[in-house]
Amino acid sequence: MGLDVSALSDFNNEVAGRIVPKIVFEGYTTSILPVQSGIKFQEPLNIFEVDLQIQSGDCVSNPSGSFDATQRTIAVTQRTSYDGLCLDNLNPKYLGISALEKGSYNETFKLASVYTEQIVNQMKKADDAFLWGSGQFGDWTSGSTAGVVIPDAATGSVSSATILGITDAMIENLSDDVADRDDLTIWMSVSNFRKFITALRGINNYYFDPSSISNRTGILQIAYPFQNVKVVGTAGISGDRIALMPDAYAVVGTDELSDVDNFQLWYDYNADQLKHRLKSKLGSQVAFPEYIVSNGLN
Repeated sequence: MGLDVSALSDFNNEVAGRIVPKIVFEGYTTSILPVQSGIKFQEPLNIFEVDLQIQSGDCVSNPSGSFDATQRTIAVTQRTSYDGLCLDNLNPKYLGISALEKGSYNETFKLASVYTEQIVNQMKKADDAFLWGSGQFGDWTSGSTAGVVIPDAATGSVSSATILGITDAMIENLSDDVADRDDLTIWMSVSNFRKFITALRGINNYYFDPSSISNRTGILQIAYPFQNVKVVGTAGISGDRIALMPDAYAVVGTDELSDVDNFQLWYDYNADQLKHRLKSKLGSQVAFPEYIVSNGLN
């Protein structure tokens, strides 16, 4: 008598399989730019500048010059992630065996730490995209704000063959008033950051040190050769926009920066779901648009 197993599926030990979460490139801009916290709705960014006048002649007695104080408003936007998981849906699946405790009351989830890590990771990426989007740094650095400098030599298409010429033109057109600062940053997308590295490697390996590329919480960074400028690739910028500006003059507004990490995860007995609620407030402002140099692209 033969053995007929045609009605059975081939064995696949799903319980023993590795679980690989999708962790995305978050790009945390606030690890570089200054943060003004404690903002519930909006607060002023207080700005002042001195106009120094030099007079000639003897016995000068007429005051000349000014101290100008102005304000720009940092308005924050409420951002919320809220979802619920019905763990009972896992009962007929392999995850029901590997991720749930024994018993019919599925109130705990063994993958909770992986789940929360993904929530935080993706929220940080979304926050970075928000900060560099429309109404935020996207407006300040794309050239739509009055005063931003857009050199003609920086407005062409971005490729590994052109990117060094573009960034050189931006540095050349930066105001002399901020030329000696130690917080000058060229911001670009991750894709264009890769093109920048390709361009450096292709022109002269002698001054390019691969070990100088650092990944700071999702931000790729390298020093610009022979300049007091750093180049940063962030997931917040998705297009071909490239912008140069002093870090101290670009401010991120928030209520509490740690809100993204300190979110709520609880079991809702009424809905029979594992729920999370993550809330944050974000906004941005620049103090002096005239010290921003952009290629004018989005």
